[in-house]
Amino acid sequence: MPSELDHTTLNRRTSVRTLVLATLAACTFGALSISDARAAGASNPKVRLSTSAGDIVLELYPDKAPKTVENFLQYVRDKHYDGTVFHRVINNFMVQGGGYDARYREKPTRAPVVHEGQAALERGGPRNVVGTVAMARTNDPHSATAQFFINVKDNAFLDPTPIPPGDPVPRFEYGGRVYENVPRANLLAAGQLFGYTVFGKVIAGMDVVNKIKATPTGAGGPFPTDVPKTPVTILKATLEN
Repeated sequence: MPSELDHTTLNRRTSVRTLVLATLAACTFGALSISDARAAGASNPKVRLSTSAGDIVLELYPDKAPKTVENFLQYVRDKHYDGTVFHRVINNFMVQGGGYDARYREKPTRAPVVHEGQAALERGGPRNVVGTVAMARTNDPHSATAQFFINVKDNAFLDPTPIPPGDPVPRFEYGGRVYENVPRANLLAAGQLFGYTVFGKVIAGMDVVNKIKATPTGAGGPFPTDVPKTPVTILKATLEN
């Protein structure tokens, strides 16, 4: 699973079922806001990642995951991503970066952003399919800060599970089973339902992403596996509009 604690071994297909709910942390942002960008004639914000393997352009969806997008854009404005590497690359899964510099030192971050995965889906946002961008996190759903990943495969097991209306919820399907009259509080606290928040997609440079996913990997820095043997660096991240 995409995680910001890569030194803790995570099973990429089972750890999603062991997530826990944590206290939310709020943070404020200055400089150019999403509303400012859109008022200036922009549609969806676009961010260019100029990497050592080529350029990748991301389109972000503030109408689907507003807090997540604003959080990501603030890191772009702060130049947090400049000089960071894709430190976790798994072909046929995802490529992850945004947290470590070229010497594999973890960069400081702001407080975590609230998890918006379920709300984003309810607003018509995309799932974890090829080319989409989502926030990496620990087993705590509300722990995402700066790290992100790009799906290079349709990863349905990473998708959030929206909760139907009602209290109790009259009917709820999950994992091939049907549950009836479930207290809403139980579902809101169920970590396995959170999944990973998708907040954008690659609109240019998917060939670069494919080049990154195919790079040979091994041990690097504190990580025993999945580190590109030839470092792939984000030279600069810039807001396009």
